[in-house]
Amino acid sequence: MRFDRTDTSVIGRWWWTVDRLNIFALFILIGFGFILVAAGSPPVAKRLDLPAFYFVHRHQMFLAIAVLVMMIVSLMSPTMIRRLAVIGFISSLALMFLVPLIGVQIKGAHRWIDVGGFTIQPSEFMKPCFAVVMAWVCAENHRRVDFPGYRAAIGLYVLVALLLVSQPDIGMTLTVTATWAIQLFLAGLPMFWVLVMGALAVAGLFGAYHSFPHVERRINSFLDPAAGDNYQISRSLKAFSNGGLLGRGPGEGQVKASLPDSHTDFIFAVAGEEFGVIVCLLILGLFAFIVLRGLSRLREQNDLFIVLSVAGVLAQFGIQAIINMGVSVNMFPAKGMTLPFLSYGGSSVVAMGIGMGIMLAMTRRRYGQR
Repeated sequence: MRFDRTDTSVIGRWWWTVDRLNIFALFILIGFGFILVAAGSPPVAKRLDLPAFYFVHRHQMFLAIAVLVMMIVSLMSPTMIRRLAVIGFISSLALMFLVPLIGVQIKGAHRWIDVGGFTIQPSEFMKPCFAVVMAWVCAENHRRVDFPGYRAAIGLYVLVALLLVSQPDIGMTLTVTATWAIQLFLAGLPMFWVLVMGALAVAGLFGAYHSFPHVERRINSFLDPAAGDNYQISRSLKAFSNGGLLGRGPGEGQVKASLPDSHTDFIFAVAGEEFGVIVCLLILGLFAFIVLRGLSRLREQNDLFIVLSVAGVLAQFGIQAIINMGVSVNMFPAKGMTLPFLSYGGSSVVAMGIGMGIMLAMTRRRYGQR
């Protein structure tokens, strides 16, 4: 794409103000996702008696939608982003209330709604919208002395957390909690309340451990591998061992044939076996570059709403990536969390496109105008 700097069209202004380096990094990451799902999903499709490239074709469609959504959202102004987030947040909450009534159960959890043969996970779309809504609430708390910003932030968080725990989705609850805490800290929450939040988070982890049997099993098997089922983790580690430095080559991986979630939760293991440590480090570097590059652009911003929105969506992006890759190499207990843009998915991929579109829109250079 080539535009003259005097081009005042919407696309022309977008091209000269958007962070093109981050767009380039995102497209490389999306390209890796296309390749890895093509490598890791055929054995899963075969086990489910589906066409070999069933997941590949669907993932192509999801990636195309995610890219389109990301580009459209990146054209929006901060005001439009705020309106979109409020509408999206309310809609997602409404659907999350309906999930227990009309949702489908998968692996013991009620998180999805079946719409025309596609399963939609409302909580995935809630995540980026929640980050922007929290940014708005906290920014308004600083702008207006009569606005109960912190009380509103706590009330909305409690509502979201209760809905997530009821599904149950402890992994997403942890991600949302961490994002919410980071935004409140950046918004200037007094240190006393930061410590209180930390204590409550620890208490929440203990509560989840004693309240949800699957959380207890995963933590116990992580702390003592001999005490539980570590089949997927052991196969994942075997994949990295087989891959070594340079990998076995595209399509040559063997572990994926016996790894149940090789196309979703353990897609990083497929990358390790077929492309080796070097490509895994490149993927890790891409995630780090996108997060750090996005945060560095905030040095040019003096709008608290923009700063908190970008920090929120990038925190979600980075935390989710760290947890997924950490689980694959047995650094964290299993969470059932996808790797952004790399794992097969519908709602997660499109919602991540919305989040990165928000980041690109908010970090555009605006030269003083809102």
